Amino acid sequence: MNSRKLLSETRRTFPATKVHCQQPSRILIVDVTSPSWTNTCSVLSEALENTLCLACSLAGPCRVPLLSLYMVQNQQECVLPFTQVKESFAQIQACISELRSLPREGSFPQWGNGVVQAVQDGLQQFKQYSRHTAAGGSTNSSVEITILTSQSSKEMVKQLEKKLKDVDLVSLRRIQVIEVLKRDFLEPEDVEQRVAAEEPSSNDIAILGMDIDVQTIEDNVIGLEMLFKTWLHDYGTEREHLHLLLPSGGISRATAPKTTLMCLKCDLQERLLDPALLPGSVDGTVRAADLNSPCQMAAWPATVLYKLRVVKALKCEGVCESVLYGLPFIIKPTSCWQLDWDELELNQHSFHALCHSLLKRKWMLLAKREPQNTSPSWDIAVHSYYVIVPSDSATLLVKAVAIRELLLPSAFPALIAEHPERVQGPIESALNSLEVEVAYNPLHLKSNIYEYLRSVLSKPLHRQQPQPRDQRPERHQAKQHQSRSKATVAPLLMASPVQAFRPAAVRRGSCERSLLPKEYDEFLQ
Repeated sequence: MNSRKLLSETRRTFPATKVHCQQPSRILIVDVTSPSWTNTCSVLSEALENTLCLACSLAGPCRVPLLSLYMVQNQQECVLPFTQVKESFAQIQACISELRSLPREGSFPQWGNGVVQAVQDGLQQFKQYSRHTAAGGSTNSSVEITILTSQSSKEMVKQLEKKLKDVDLVSLRRIQVIEVLKRDFLEPEDVEQRVAAEEPSSNDIAILGMDIDVQTIEDNVIGLEMLFKTWLHDYGTEREHLHLLLPSGGISRATAPKTTLMCLKCDLQERLLDPALLPGSVDGTVRAADLNSPCQMAAWPATVLYKLRVVKALKCEGVCESVLYGLPFIIKPTSCWQLDWDELELNQHSFHALCHSLLKRKWMLLAKREPQNTSPSWDIAVHSYYVIVPSDSATLLVKAVAIRELLLPSAFPALIAEHPERVQGPIESALNSLEVEVAYNPLHLKSNIYEYLRSVLSKPLHRQQPQPRDQRPERHQAKQHQSRSKATVAPLLMASPVQAFRPAAVRRGSCERSLLPKEYDEFLQ
């Protein structure tokens, strides 16, 4: 029996209606029986606090709606029951402080059943919490469990598969087993791998379709922080985010009707967090992208289906960086669960064929966004344009590109070929003193955003005392002072490198057909 189809059938037990919050709740289980807990404790606490201060500070719907934290010592202990993350940073900080204060290594016995018991208890608590909040209109119906341990991940998976056979797993989306190792114990072949549950038999009905992700990670702040930051991605799989419309291949462009289009179903993934979603950005007037704006796209929350119609191909060397603007987004094949696996697989192969052909030709695509709103107020359609950039991974990058109305005149004087030695010498000397790196790595730079967010979240609600009228500053002066003070916080990162992201499965609708590599070549010609 095919485990992929079993997973699809299991997920189809969820209601197909649009839910208010598609982000899963989170259960974090920390196994503190580690032989190296002294070092892991400090880096884990910092990484978790960094990520959760982001989750609490980002504007819009909370990306981690509910969090529960378990510690496994000689037995499991729930130190944080299911809590709404957005308004509970002080409570979360108290739990992290409790983690930091745990005894040193060797204080607790290993190889107990505490982790499995914590999983069972967490699932039971989530079931009770969901039942309790259902009357209040809560629609969060899934949970993901992350286990941090230094025990053998293979042994941990065996324990979980054995103990969870008779447990109700309908609400469980995934279990992650993260084996945290010191640098000295990491081998070159220690890479992320996915271990799917064994083919179900008659005794495995309760564990039908369950996925267990196994990952080995080094015990440093950056590695653990990036692990927790995966929680901030959009986990909604109700539908695709983007339709990429291409002229139908295999038909002469002279005879093909303009309405004949090929549609690739895609998802959008953020490459960067939008700095405008953080408090104190710029002058305080910048906000998240307006979903109704014809000139902006947003990957979070994914409530809008975008349509990009490809109109031209561009040579990669012919696009100037100065005409690109806005945040970049990653395009990948959709992972919409409502499609069967054959459709997902066919769409994914078509997407990969497009990526391969563009990379081989060193082409970009110029695409026009179709109007989102067809109400009478949109009689004059405003179109925005985007360039779609290939990379050496099975993903594409999309960025907005300037159009005539937005472009300002610029004069670029010619570069003088020769300069006086008294000028050229100091410049060369200054450049020679710089450290040169082969590639830019954003992980090497920080701007104290975490520290700033923690200070904001830890402040009580500010209440101003009333002042006598003659002591109050002029209104326009107060605004200027506020603008200057806010402009000094939250430095923003604007880099947008094209980097690899692993693609998910993909879908294809009944009105589409797949595109093979040869047909892409015919279209691109």
